[in-house]
Amino acid sequence: MKIELDSEGYQPPRCGLILLQCAVALLFVVFCARFWFLQIHRGADYARMAQENRLRYERVFASRGEMYDRDGVLLAENRTAFGLSLTREDCPDIPAALAQVSAWTGVPLERITARYEQDRSKGRSFDPILLLTDIPFEQVAAIEAELFRWPGLQVVTHSKRHYTQGEAFAHILGYVAEASESELAADPDLALGDTVGRQGLESVLEPILRGRKGLYRLEVDVLGRPLSRTLVEAPHSGHNVTLALDARLQHAVMDAMGDYSGCVVVMDPDTGKLLALVTKPSYDNNLFIGGLSQKDWDALRNDPRFPLQNRAIQSIYPPGSVWKLMMAGMLLEHGIEPSEKVFCPGTYTLGNHTFRCWRRWGHGQVDMAQSLIWSCDVYYYTMGEKLGIDNIEAFAKACGYGRTTGIDLPHENSGLVPSRAWKLRRFNEPWQGGETVNVSIGQGHTLVTPLQTAVFLASLINGGDLLKPQLLDDAPREIKGKSPISAAHRELILDYMVRTVEAEGATAKILKRPDMRIGGKTGTAQVVKVQMQGERRLKAAEMEFLQRDHAWIGSWGEKNGRRIVVVTMLEHGGGGASAAGPVTKAVYDILFPRDETSEQK
Repeated sequence: MKIELDSEGYQPPRCGLILLQCAVALLFVVFCARFWFLQIHRGADYARMAQENRLRYERVFASRGEMYDRDGVLLAENRTAFGLSLTREDCPDIPAALAQVSAWTGVPLERITARYEQDRSKGRSFDPILLLTDIPFEQVAAIEAELFRWPGLQVVTHSKRHYTQGEAFAHILGYVAEASESELAADPDLALGDTVGRQGLESVLEPILRGRKGLYRLEVDVLGRPLSRTLVEAPHSGHNVTLALDARLQHAVMDAMGDYSGCVVVMDPDTGKLLALVTKPSYDNNLFIGGLSQKDWDALRNDPRFPLQNRAIQSIYPPGSVWKLMMAGMLLEHGIEPSEKVFCPGTYTLGNHTFRCWRRWGHGQVDMAQSLIWSCDVYYYTMGEKLGIDNIEAFAKACGYGRTTGIDLPHENSGLVPSRAWKLRRFNEPWQGGETVNVSIGQGHTLVTPLQTAVFLASLINGGDLLKPQLLDDAPREIKGKSPISAAHRELILDYMVRTVEAEGATAKILKRPDMRIGGKTGTAQVVKVQMQGERRLKAAEMEFLQRDHAWIGSWGEKNGRRIVVVTMLEHGGGGASAAGPVTKAVYDILFPRDETSEQK
């Protein structure tokens, strides 16, 4: 059977045609919807993303504020330095780029790689990593000529901190170092390679010294190379700071200290401003700027003389006989008459223990003035036991001991004024009478900082104000407390201090000058138990160095209406007058040049 089809009259099904038309229309609607989504709904976002691929923003370094002494001598400055940075996002072969940097500069590849690995986790892929911070200018030109071959590498110009006075101001100024990962996370204004203050005033004054960065807008090509640069926001330098310290005096005091370890505090008692704050040994804070090597760090940390320690505020010492000034004030305020005498045979017996006076054969009958002039220990043994540790503790704390002075430097030590409660808490033992005897002459567990002693001495001559020691020249006078010693009794103690310098046989006579009024009190603070050879006490030169006494002198002087407080403490220096005396004398000679006419008379 044969079937024939009439092709001319054939009509396809209408439903198929409609289905095809619907499919085409649906596809058109999808394209339109997608086009609307991309161009209208998300158009602004994609335009921004495209613009960001073409434009980049770069922070402009802002100079750190400089620091000067009271006479305008530059202490901390900023020097222009050249560095080399790497942007990971733009660098196709990072290991090769690091190797090339090593070849250009001669810096070991291991060191550059370690720096890269250390910083790569701190930022984003488009954040530049500062591989080197101080490239010699002679190398910069050669590197610049080759940079077009190495996308991602860039020479950058930045400020490098430099301390002009070296060791003399290291403990005061401190130093800056690169921001750590935690600091970067905590402060959005910091970026890789930024430096922050780590010690001293650099740390305390960080908000003042750090400037505000500027901002550049860069147009780049597909390889990330800059095509144009526009300054969007200008950088603002940090504020300059002027200190109350005198650089000339600071260096002169360091020279006067010679090879001794210790410190000297020179303070204006009326304002609280510090003219010198010297501590030895010291260190060169410039070592920390480019990153301290492990070798240099180990040398500083393991040095037996502890050069990193600021002895004026962080080290604590038995005050020795300088403590007797505070004790004299306490006795007067508790009704002890200055004329009341104590017999000093050279020893003081309490129970089965004998306490010695520094003078083996004693001082005989001693009143308060003589107890300070001759520095009689037995007088204070007797009076200290009479008044008791509770009164000594309360009065010493009221005089500023046992708490920080508030100086604008980190890690200040508060010292220790021992008490019954402290002994029980520390050793789980009751207080003993012999401990009161030791505390009464500034020994035993009593520990103070030289700066605390300077604040106390200043209160004797400034009207009884316990002032905050100030390092900044424009700092206001700030009272932290009031001395418990009355005005009349303060004048009496000051008179005793002058007689301690000028009287016959006085212990601080090395400070005596005919052209000015000076008051002083020496102190010899024992480090170990008194070393005896039979009935004779060994001299400092006969003892091992670390067993020798610490040497103190607390003093004040005035001339032509100007007053100053000087406290000197030399570790293991021996006698206060023999070791600390010449250093203190040198300070007065610098600040108050001698009147030749008076000297001749």
